[in-house]
Amino acid sequence: MAFKKKDDEKILDVDAAMQGTLNFKEPVNLRINGKFEGNLETKGNLTIGQTAIVFADIIGDNIIIGGRIRGRITAKERLTLLPTAIVEGDIYPAKLNVTEGAILEGHCLMLHDFLNAEELARYLEVDMNSVLEWANSGKVPGLKEGEGWKFERKTIDAWVASGRTNK
Repeated sequence: MAFKKKDDEKILDVDAAMQGTLNFKEPVNLRINGKFEGNLETKGNLTIGQTAIVFADIIGDNIIIGGRIRGRITAKERLTLLPTAIVEGDIYPAKLNVTEGAILEGHCLMLHDFLNAEELARYLEVDMNSVLEWANSGKVPGLKEGEGWKFERKTIDAWVASGRTNK
């Protein structure tokens, strides 16, 4: 594992076998070339190299996949599948770029700028009752529309980043 810093840009290059949970609070350029198993949450850019084998649930901003991955992927900005990518699992990208040759075995549900309560529950990986309870109590930022709720994804991301989810 190599960590380089270049003009305030943090680069982390992983070419080893790792397992566990990685959570980056600050933006980083992370590249995985080896094996990884677990959970991964990043800010910035994540690249899964052509030689990588990953079994993980991933949440990130900009994700580029060139290797093999099995798991759930949420890309808050963009998900790019390169020609060598093999993805087994459900993907939730805000924007999606699939290059000819890439393989996707799973479902794709595009993230929208606004989410309903069911989409927010899936996005936050919590049950629907928790989302409705938070919305009705004013804990989560949202707009009441008739009988339902509408949540702006960027506002939700800021709310989660602020740590107010634990209050």
